[in-house]
Amino acid sequence: MTSSARPSAFLEALNIQAGVIGALILRELHTRFGRENIGYLWLFAEPMLLAVAVALLHNGHQLPIAGGIRPIPFAIAGYTLFIMFRSVVSRAETVLEANRPLLHHRPVTLVDMLIARSVLEVVSTTVVLTLLLGGAWALNLADTPARIEAVMAAIALMFWFSLGLAMLVTTASHLSPIVGRLVHPLLYLSMPLSGAFFSVAWLPSGVRDLVVWIPLVPIFELLKTGQFAGFSSPYISLLYVVGWCSALTLVGLYGLSYLRSRVELS
Repeated sequence: MTSSARPSAFLEALNIQAGVIGALILRELHTRFGRENIGYLWLFAEPMLLAVAVALLHNGHQLPIAGGIRPIPFAIAGYTLFIMFRSVVSRAETVLEANRPLLHHRPVTLVDMLIARSVLEVVSTTVVLTLLLGGAWALNLADTPARIEAVMAAIALMFWFSLGLAMLVTTASHLSPIVGRLVHPLLYLSMPLSGAFFSVAWLPSGVRDLVVWIPLVPIFELLKTGQFAGFSSPYISLLYVVGWCSALTLVGLYGLSYLRSRVELS
């Protein structure tokens, strides 16, 4: 094979997998939401209702951060991004059982299935975040994001981290059913520690030294930095987060490969 043929073959394979993921996204939309009631709009309505409820609960609270940061956009952004993390990881448990027959088709892989589900969540999260912050801005309850590139970087890192963790959850929950039962309660327990509703600077130094090791925390600190002009944080280590994401992805890919060899197609 000539050197010029290798990139062509790679691009062709990439195009095939993109088509597979696109088809899986359409299938996931139809099986999850169908065409009854509000149909596909529920993809956006569900996280929007939850985020609005949380934002209203935080309205009127005084946040211990300098810079005139307001509570409603603080709560909207934090909870919406956490919804994406929770949804990607919690749905990983059922991805194999919901799509097992599709593994008869050679181009379809477990990774494709997880990417398709994760893309749906990140799209809905981004749309909901944009609509809610836009609505809050229109009502003079929020300012426009100060650094849009930092907000998008936080969303991208959360997507990557969630996908890597979802790979491990898919593997572990099928090798040990008890893992699947623990996923949902552990996700809810992780919310207070994630950084969605606090800043590291609020915490006592002893607690702060422990919390900064939680990989979700720097992602939420980055989100706040992008959202608020008056917010800055020395606790954002992108190299640390990328290291976590890379490790989860590598171990997750190995786990999915091992799981695929043990799956019995029905």
